[in-house]
Parts: sequence; C-alpha cells; structure tokens
Amino acid sequence: MEIAKKRYAVREYQGKKVEKEKLATILEAGRVAPTAHNKQPQKLIVVQESEGLVKIQKAANVYGAPLAIIICGDHNKFWKRPLDGKDVVDIDASIVTDHMMLQATDLGLGSVWICNFEASVIKTEFHLPDNLEPINILAIGYGGGKIEPADRHDKTRHPLNDIVAYEKL
Repeated sequence: MEIAKKRYAVREYQGKKVEKEKLATILEAGRVAPTAHNKQPQKLIVVQESEGLVKIQKAANVYGAPLAIIICGDHNKFWKRPLDGKDVVDIDASIVTDHMMLQATDLGLGSVWICNFEASVIKTEFHLPDNLEPINILAIGYGGGKIEPADRHDKTRHPLNDIVAYEKL
C-alpha cells in the first residue's frame, strides 16, 4: 500500500540516467507480471539513447525522461475470452506496465504512464511488425520538480463507498 500511495505521475525529470541494475529489476517485474492463461503477449522496447527518444517524441510527450519503455501487445500470442471473443492483449500489457511502474517507484524512480500517443508513428519509427501493437509507454527517471504527498489520495480519490458495491449494484 505504501508504494501504491507513494507513486505519482512524474512529468519532470532530472537528466540522470537510470542505472542498468535498476532497469533490469524493472524489466523483471514486467516479466513476472500475470497475463491471461500465461500467454505473455508483451514485447517491451527499452529506449534510452537520444536517437530513440527523439523517435518517441514524434508520437508522444515523455516529459524529458531519460528512459521510456514501449509496451506492445503481440496479437499472435494473446488469449481470447471464449464466451464473447474479447481480446485481452491490452489488459495483459496494462498489468505488465503497472508492475514495472510500481517497481520503479520502489527503486526511488519516477514514472508516468502514457496512453496519449500516435501509435502509427511508433509502429513506423520502431519498425513494428503488424502483429505488435504499441499499447502504452512508460517514461521513467529520477523525478524533478514537486513531489506529490502520499496522503493526496484522501483529497483526490473518490471514497470507497462511491466506487464499491457489495453483492449487487
């Protein structure tokens, strides 16, 4: 709970690079994330060199983060819910992203989950095959600017009784 409350969307970063050991730990958190029927449809593209970050910036604002991970879903490897045919690749990719985001927080790094981006530009710039869909981008680095207090949720989130129903709606 402490990590969940501590994490906030960081939109300003220091220029300091993320250490290889910390990156490896973040990626491992994504690797062990649960996916539907353990299909593991995620493909992670780690971008930390300036050339790659410039390519991402053609499609999205990464707020000057020194590291971005493009989380893709592989439409050749996903599970489909049999009752209605729902493709859950986006759900799996989101779980992977969440695990990496929380791990980054635990390591003293800031992050922001980016869904507002031009997927076609990412596909073109990173030469993604048709089966790979960029689902979201996770920008990571050492946060700069104002740090959000952990108790902000008391003021910014709906109370449980507004979002939870027991047994019936």
